[in-house]
Amino acid sequence: MGLVVQKYGGSSVADAEGIKRVAKRIVDAKKNGNQVVVVVSAMGDTTDELIDLAEQVSPIPAGREFDMLLTAGERISMALLAMAIKNLGHEAQSFTGSQAGVITDSVHNKARIIDVTPGRIRESLDKGNIAIVAGFQGVSQDKKDITTLGRGGSDTTAVALAAALDAEVCEIYTDVDGVFTADPRVVKKARKIDWISFEDMLELASSGSKVLLHRCVEYARRYNIPIHVRSSFSGLQGTWVSNEPQHNQQGDKPVEQAIISGVAHDTSEAKVTVVGVPDKPGEAAKIFRAVADAEINLDMIVQNVSAASTGLTDISFTLPKTEGRKAIDALEKQKANVGFDSLRYDDQIAKISLVGAGMKTNPGVTAGFFEALTDAGVNIELISTSEIRISVVTRADDVNEAVRAVHSAFGLDSDSDEAVVYGGTGR
Repeated sequence: MGLVVQKYGGSSVADAEGIKRVAKRIVDAKKNGNQVVVVVSAMGDTTDELIDLAEQVSPIPAGREFDMLLTAGERISMALLAMAIKNLGHEAQSFTGSQAGVITDSVHNKARIIDVTPGRIRESLDKGNIAIVAGFQGVSQDKKDITTLGRGGSDTTAVALAAALDAEVCEIYTDVDGVFTADPRVVKKARKIDWISFEDMLELASSGSKVLLHRCVEYARRYNIPIHVRSSFSGLQGTWVSNEPQHNQQGDKPVEQAIISGVAHDTSEAKVTVVGVPDKPGEAAKIFRAVADAEINLDMIVQNVSAASTGLTDISFTLPKTEGRKAIDALEKQKANVGFDSLRYDDQIAKISLVGAGMKTNPGVTAGFFEALTDAGVNIELISTSEIRISVVTRADDVNEAVRAVHSAFGLDSDSDEAVVYGGTGR
């Protein structure tokens, strides 16, 4: 008997009918001889609605109480799903993140998993039950407070449980049929990928692809847990994410990885430019130490060539929009210490990334990328590269046209029907 961990997103359990449909799929997996652990997100837009409600009550909610509020959504989903499974004649037990043994650090709203001790889950499975776990949440190791893992944290919960339970696979069910070469909401002719490596998926996730959270992919790579991304609205085969290629649906040969895996975009970042920085050793370190002490993660960083006449340079970097105010405040406090002239903040940007392991051995990929953007009339503000990724920053208004242009330029458009997005608001 194999052990399977399944995760269902908010669009899959958005209403009573969705919960009953998911319950039937879970019971089918149980009937196939598997032990089944299910991780569930909050219903539909419940988390967003709770955030809106909190902001109406308090502009800056206390982290501990905010986590207590947000975890209510997943608890509702897990209880309703357990009820639906019992109505189908199978036993199910629901568990909060703390009951499931998800131990985290003490950082509220974006906690990281330290350990998973799934004793109660194993006990429930041994009794023949289906275990339903509330995603996105855990309990802090020191204070025993409820914590949340940040947006998309249910994916990480699922992979962490799969690793702790030594599961055969972690199935991530969402509102699309798998991982596509671009967001099917933007590129209607996006093509489904049959298999993608952890490395390429990690780059896509880090670059804005929303189907999997990058922390989830990193956890799966570390513990070598295969991920199968599928839709809960159809019976189609999805996308395998793993170290080694999986066999195709007929099982006769492994699928091959393409030169280009996909095009990702991200509109959740902003750009900060520190103007007039003295071009001498230690100045950049002061800038980034101030940002690091404010616990802000940066993405792309570019420093201009200093002007010979002034000996000054500009340093630009991107960061989450939600951290923009905090970054500006931290840097303003260091203005006298660093001696820069001014700060510029721009939240009307977008990042576009081309990802593929085959890029490093195929000349002309970089040229083709920039030519496609040129033909689309898209101006580039920042550039960042790695062995398997090229990223650029453009105006937010240009992002959809730019993604479609690059997608077509590299022959990624599908010849079949348009990609289907079954549910979800994309909020």
